Amino acid sequence: MNARLNLFASPVAVKAWKHIIAASKALGDSTLPSATRELVMLRASQINGCAGCIDMHTKDAAAAGESPVRLHLVAAWREATVFTDAERAALELTEEGTRIADAAGGVSDEVWANAAKHYDEDQLAALVTQIAVINAFNRGNVIVQTPAGDYQPGQHG
Repeated sequence: MNARLNLFASPVAVKAWKHIIAASKALGDSTLPSATRELVMLRASQINGCAGCIDMHTKDAAAAGESPVRLHLVAAWREATVFTDAERAALELTEEGTRIADAAGGVSDEVWANAAKHYDEDQLAALVTQIAVINAFNRGNVIVQTPAGDYQPGQHG
């Protein structure tokens, strides 16, 4: 994949992205289950069309023991029966938090309440932050990558 711009050649971008990368790493210390974090990152990346992140998070989740069946069904999680109620709540929050332009009111109270049934405040904070961080990564990658169809597995923008 060819990038239109090398963000890491810009001192300003490097300084900013360093903080986003650090935020992502800090989320690994949260009590939000790592499987949930990977599912959230994969789903947001699917919605945003970020091939590099889809590739990376699918591989990371598989390496951490996630089943191929669940990984294949993330895009159709509403119809799939392989996800827990908590994971489904996280995926629903991810979708509404990622598609904020599609939902005039943002994340609905119903979706938030459903997530709050399954996660404590620290986990909710980690979940919200994870959704925001993966969306930042996705958007940065999608903006600077060359037009669709240029992605080759194993490459990440």
